Amino acid sequence: MWIDTIDKIDMKPTQLRAFHQVARARGFTRASAAAGVGQPTLSGQVTALEKAYGVRLFDRRGRGVQLTELGQSLYALTDRMFGLEEEARALLSGTATLAHGHLRVSADSAYHAVPILAELKRRHSGLTFSLSLGNSMTVLRRLFDYEADVVVMAKLTADPRLYTLPFRADRLVLFVPLRHAWARRRRIRLSELSGQDMVLRERGSVTRGVFEATLAAAAVRPGAIIEVESREGVGEAVAAGFGIGVVFESEFRADDRFHRIAVTGSDLAVAEYVVCLEERRRLALVRAFLEVAGDMAGDGA
Repeated sequence: MWIDTIDKIDMKPTQLRAFHQVARARGFTRASAAAGVGQPTLSGQVTALEKAYGVRLFDRRGRGVQLTELGQSLYALTDRMFGLEEEARALLSGTATLAHGHLRVSADSAYHAVPILAELKRRHSGLTFSLSLGNSMTVLRRLFDYEADVVVMAKLTADPRLYTLPFRADRLVLFVPLRHAWARRRRIRLSELSGQDMVLRERGSVTRGVFEATLAAAAVRPGAIIEVESREGVGEAVAAGFGIGVVFESEFRADDRFHRIAVTGSDLAVAEYVVCLEERRRLALVRAFLEVAGDMAGDGA
């Protein structure tokens, strides 16, 4: 019977590993380079796995691939499986050094994540990294979907599946174009934002959530709100005169088009966290990232 045939299929570990490497790299070429295995070999192993079970795990699109729904489910399993293998290897070897490996990081801002990666690279020169950016909802989804190994974000989430390490404190500030009436002021009261047009990030971003919650608590109603999906876009909209921008203090960079303004009489402080899945925090790469972040947080660097 068909079920008996399926039961007798020999699933080779090399095929699963090939699938995992391609899924993680999102492409055969990148997976080949990262794994040091010929691309035809990887392609043949993945194709053999698909044919053995009569399934499609990837949609091939040019040089890249997209996981099918079944492929995404299998990747969640192989990520845990090979992650445990890596954890076991690290435990048995007892080594504190990392000669190679690739760490996937996602963050709601590059400003906190990049310094951690730079220090990690200094300590372990053989490592490679990928950094994807998005709002806090997006980076958290990537973590739960096993698309990121660790995330840096400003949203604290009470979830027993997560391990959270406090990293830095930050603060929201305003900025206006130099022709604005407030361009010579160093600070304003929150109440003065009543009726003022604002340029804000999209819903789901911590910047937007914290700022709107603070306004609501103080019963301050701004004017029109212009929603922009990137920090760069917020800056361009403010420069064009659409309203007052809001950004984390760490993200504000000297720009001769803008003037920064602090807000008094309200707590706009926000903490930044390094987060990973509890089940994966002892993996060598993740543990190394956490150690660097902890050292930097302790130093106040």
